Amino acid sequence: MRHPAPLSTAVALACVATVALVAAPRAAAQPEVPELPLGPAGLTQTEVTTRLADGVSHTRIVRGAPDAATPWVVELSIPSTGPDPDAPARAVQDRASADALVADLAAAGFAAEVQPVQQPATADVPASVLGYRVRLTEGHPSQQAARAAVTALRTAGFSARDWYRGWDGGSADAGRWTVNVLTIDPRTFDGELGASYGPDLVDRETVTELAAEAGAIAAVNAGFFVLDPAAGAPGDPAGAAVYDGELVSEPVGDRPVLLLRDDARRTDVVRPGWQGSVTLHGRSRPGGRDARTAELDGLNRVPGLVRNCGGTGDQPTDRPLHDVTCTDDGELVAFTTAFGPTTPSGPGREVVVDEHGRVVRVAEQRGTALQPGQRSVQATGDRVSELVADEGSRLRLRTSLTDAGRPLTRDGVSVLNGGPELVRDGRTHVTQQRDGMVRPDDPSFAYGWVLQRNPRTFAGVDDQGRTVLVTVDGRQPDELGLSIPEAADVAVALGLRDALNLDGGGSTAMAVGGELVSNPSDAAGERPVGDVVYVR
Repeated sequence: MRHPAPLSTAVALACVATVALVAAPRAAAQPEVPELPLGPAGLTQTEVTTRLADGVSHTRIVRGAPDAATPWVVELSIPSTGPDPDAPARAVQDRASADALVADLAAAGFAAEVQPVQQPATADVPASVLGYRVRLTEGHPSQQAARAAVTALRTAGFSARDWYRGWDGGSADAGRWTVNVLTIDPRTFDGELGASYGPDLVDRETVTELAAEAGAIAAVNAGFFVLDPAAGAPGDPAGAAVYDGELVSEPVGDRPVLLLRDDARRTDVVRPGWQGSVTLHGRSRPGGRDARTAELDGLNRVPGLVRNCGGTGDQPTDRPLHDVTCTDDGELVAFTTAFGPTTPSGPGREVVVDEHGRVVRVAEQRGTALQPGQRSVQATGDRVSELVADEGSRLRLRTSLTDAGRPLTRDGVSVLNGGPELVRDGRTHVTQQRDGMVRPDDPSFAYGWVLQRNPRTFAGVDDQGRTVLVTVDGRQPDELGLSIPEAADVAVALGLRDALNLDGGGSTAMAVGGELVSNPSDAAGERPVGDVVYVR
């Protein structure tokens, strides 16, 4: 566990128990929570606020209720009728492909219809018809009935899924939505607000585990992270990460980050700049003309794999592209002991330096265990020729993350990656395209990730300078979740001046007083995550 004052798990658990006794949650005067812009107007909405400590409160908002009339539907995967015979079947295609599928279904005895998918206007995407989906005309009263229809379709050679209509973004179904809100008011807060991860970046833990280890009274899941080993090291931040002033991961392009300070003052949403370089000096002339400087591609990640893209010289793009792993055969990547038990192994070269910058090991194969205080640089492909050093020579690593020229690597500062931006200056400001949530050749991605309802976690700051952390349950018939546009609308309704989306889906979780207060969507329960925002 990484945090400013390391605690053993046993001591931390005792600390949580002590907090529960000393600052036992008690009912507080309920703040005025406006009617959230979800479902029809006039739905029942309840709020219960609990004071956790000076300047810290937890509000649980429940809006609407499950409606037995909300049907399960059956949605088809649509084969492409375009010029590429190998184009995959997708949930959203062009009108001609959708019409052709409906005709094929009719010939097989299935009644289906084509439905346009509306892309609402965001800050950088105009309102449009994203594409077309195909669903069976008849709805079903239960998931079991919908699955029976899916089985019949598959037997006839079609690909389909069952889907609860309440999960359609913008639908008028009546709920339910469960929204958990943590509010930290710096005017009376006398604790610590920060971020932390597990034993190292590549060992994931659940939010409740990380909260206990931090001695926290509350925590929520935070940034995007690598989940698939084919995309890098599972658990590794997929974007910028700073923990108590220590920079451990570079950003994805200029994607926004959540900037936190340990006293909970001046929380912000910013788009940071990143620089990294390695300078090698000859043994005999440190700092002399034989010094060679090369730019780093990354920090604490598997060379060649750039999750969410946004790097330099990568394929297929240098721009952010969410849930895509870009590649680069030639990279220079630096490592600290934060990464894990060993650095990534493979062909290339690795140079290890001690805390004074003196080269202590040069290996023609990557992969080593770093000792406390050591760092290393790995080179792959055509970058190997730039990493030439001898034992005893000097190597200087420089990495920086800045906002408008100001360093974000100061004691007491934490930075968490996220995206897209949701709110700016009190108004919805969804940067869907800028932050990589648009794939021109695959409208199904924006359909599923942006426009349909999912569990969401988002965070920001309100006009009073209070930090606000929010989770919304979803992907369950009795918990509808939010689309990204709906998340922005809810953030505005909650009074946020600036806000961004954090990791969501099965990662969404909030712990209060050592207990999970959200309802995770994964069948296995709470998902191990890369990092958390904690309050202690």
